[in-house]
Amino acid sequence: MSDVMTLRLAQRGVVTLPKSLRDTYDLREGDSLTLLDLSGVFVLTPRRLEVDRLADRIRERLAEEGETLESMLLALREERERYEP
Repeated sequence: MSDVMTLRLAQRGVVTLPKSLRDTYDLREGDSLTLLDLSGVFVLTPRRLEVDRLADRIRERLAEEGETLESMLLALREERERYEP
């Protein structure tokens, strides 16, 4: 099992990761981390979740096709109108 470490929440919600972790996982200032809240159990990972990657790919694909959030919402409204009595 991995080591248990106690972190302290500083002013403005800042948490400092121990140097040993930053070195082990090659974490640098400005790197993004993913925080997953599992009903009060926090999972912090230096890797992006697969869902985030998939969402980025979908967003890129839709942008390539000229789709925007506004155009998709308009299409959704039009479809709803077709099914309203």
